Amino acid sequence: MTSGGEEREFLMEKSAPGVLYLCPTPIGNLEDITLRALRILKEADYIAAEDTRVTKRLLNHYGIKTPLVSYREHNKEQMGRKIVEDILEGKSVALVSDAGTPGISDPGEDLVKKAVDAGVPVVPLPGPSAVICAVSASGLSTSKFAFEGFLPQKSAERRKQLEKLRDEKRTIVVYEAPHRLLKCLSDIRDILGERKIAVAREMTKLHEEFFRGTVSEAIEKFESTPPKGEIVLVIEGAGFETGGTRKVELSEREGINKIILQEVEKKMKSGMDKKEAMKAVAREFSIPKRQVYKILLEEGSDDRP
Repeated sequence: MTSGGEEREFLMEKSAPGVLYLCPTPIGNLEDITLRALRILKEADYIAAEDTRVTKRLLNHYGIKTPLVSYREHNKEQMGRKIVEDILEGKSVALVSDAGTPGISDPGEDLVKKAVDAGVPVVPLPGPSAVICAVSASGLSTSKFAFEGFLPQKSAERRKQLEKLRDEKRTIVVYEAPHRLLKCLSDIRDILGERKIAVAREMTKLHEEFFRGTVSEAIEKFESTPPKGEIVLVIEGAGFETGGTRKVELSEREGINKIILQEVEKKMKSGMDKKEAMKAVAREFSIPKRQVYKILLEEGSDDRP
């Protein structure tokens, strides 16, 4: 435990020369920035920003006059080398993204790597994160989660990536653009099956919205109300599916093929055709329909629906 004097000295610590500071910025509400981040932004020799226009609005709001330089995807190689050289010469640089913590799914990742390779001190500041905000309010398991950043834009590549996540037991977190949301949700349902999902939109902003339900319910919701703004998807992990009426733990899947076959046959006897029966069973067991079809093939019921 520190003495009062030591604590005050720690709290008033000035920014050090020759350091790369990672300064989180608000993801929407301008009040969501720490006192320490504001101090570092004021004291740094300059600020490296992803979009200087976005950062300028934040700096103007708080009366910060620190010079800005542009550091973005298209100039990260050239500017990254220049920034590292400046820090090695003793300058302190504050790295910011347009929103949230820099270095997470943005060009800052490359700058941090360059700084580490050059032996430059990298000091992260705690602060706003869309990932943490979305997970904490999702209503899903938060003890373990896997952040996947942005899924591929093209459906074929996105589906391949989702295939790799099919058996991921942890909660899955991804970013998505509003104009791709419905196609992404459709691919999630096809590949991962019917699961619980939270769709976090415009967090900390005036029109903040959290939708919580199944993937199918999310599709229905956003078909009728096209989404706007930044979106984070929080998806239930494999083995914890509660979107359907049947729960099947991954560790209890031995012999499940026969049970699924029996369920399909039972529904067909009740009057459903095979396609309807397969779809109903897939929904109940929270698995893709094509997986049900594969099971039917393996168990000998190989006539196509």
